[in-house]
Amino acid sequence: MALPSLVLVLGVGLAAVQAVTVQLACVDAARIGARALARGESEDAVVALVANVAPDAADAELSEDGGFARVAVSAPVRLGSEVTVPIDVVGEAATPLEPSSSTRQFGPSS
Repeated sequence: MALPSLVLVLGVGLAAVQAVTVQLACVDAARIGARALARGESEDAVVALVANVAPDAADAELSEDGGFARVAVSAPVRLGSEVTVPIDVVGEAATPLEPSSSTRQFGPSS
């Protein structure tokens, strides 16, 4: 009886660690994307930068409003290569626009 309980607790602990890892990667990717967007980089360049840092299967949403460049990156939590936990984590970042950057409208990106 104790061994199955121990395996369950270990599995939940590993899932929590993986969720935190994916969350941190999403936040890092969002920060990098928001800084690039605030500098006036093109949408394609920002998405490429985000994709380099974000976890696999992550989605990025870019926007500019209220004088801020905003990037939200969401990704599913995976345990190993086969198992996906039914949880998506989101990392968001906002950076003030640089004075020289132009105002653009962005739609959802992936």
